[in-house]
Amino acid sequence: MRCLVTGAGGFIGSHLTEALLAEGHEVRALVRYSSTGSWGFLGTLRGTPGLEVIGGDVRDPRQVRQLVDGVDVVHHLAALIGIPYSYEAPHSYVATNVEGTLNVLDAARDAGTSRVVITSTSEVYGTALSVPITEDHPRQAQSPYSATKIGADALAIAWARSFDLPVVVLRPFNTYGPRQSARAVIPTILGQLLAGATELRLGSLHPQRDLTEVSDTVRGFLLAMTADAAVGREVHLGTGSAVSIGELAELCQDVVGVRVPIVTEDARVRPSASEVELLLSDNRLAAELLGWSPQVSLRDGLVRTAGWLREHRLATTEYAR
Repeated sequence: MRCLVTGAGGFIGSHLTEALLAEGHEVRALVRYSSTGSWGFLGTLRGTPGLEVIGGDVRDPRQVRQLVDGVDVVHHLAALIGIPYSYEAPHSYVATNVEGTLNVLDAARDAGTSRVVITSTSEVYGTALSVPITEDHPRQAQSPYSATKIGADALAIAWARSFDLPVVVLRPFNTYGPRQSARAVIPTILGQLLAGATELRLGSLHPQRDLTEVSDTVRGFLLAMTADAAVGREVHLGTGSAVSIGELAELCQDVVGVRVPIVTEDARVRPSASEVELLLSDNRLAAELLGWSPQVSLRDGLVRTAGWLREHRLATTEYAR
């Protein structure tokens, strides 16, 4: 198939692009335009047959229509994702996450695209009212970022119901792995440890997360391309188990083989009303509709991530901040 991946130069998008190419699909990859011509994490794929990389922005509806034209499947991953920055620039998040998604949906509708896979986030649930979290759990916006993702998901389902657009909304739970942003908790922990820090500086230690290794998440996207039963549905991609940040820090120290004191820094703590205390998925619908289940254990995933960070040691200091 011919596939469009928006946000292809990013963490999950680059892994998905590689997986699509490995399966023999043609990929048109949208990366955010840069005057340097950067392809993000796709830089190592220059010259790969079947790959077309285009710089641009999902906020431009005309360009999005050109990108969608002639493709069979759209994987929409382009988004602003940093939660702390969403407090500083909420209008930017609305423009990219809500309006950008609208541009993709409208373009796909007009082009008659056979499948649109929209990327959601478990942050749409806020602190869970009940666990494990099912797909019908109430949405609770506890940050501007989560509010924009709730809006984007609602648009996707509305376009499926209103215009018969074949949309699948996938909701990853805390994807981690090689290439993840330095802002995320696992690179923050491992980066500090690998950089030889004498203490581990973190925010709140009690929140719990359902951590899914990136190859498992990507496999869900591949399955969603042909899973007709999932059209018009929202589907979780999570492990069904949760670990606290404090427990995660201990496990990371085991993986790296060092022990240092853990220090809570106020600057790393979310506003109290914005902190999401527990994310724990019910992944039964993914098994039913996609035939998906997680395959990578947390320890194995941390080993892979630590190995990538060691290999890219030039960037270690960034992760250690």
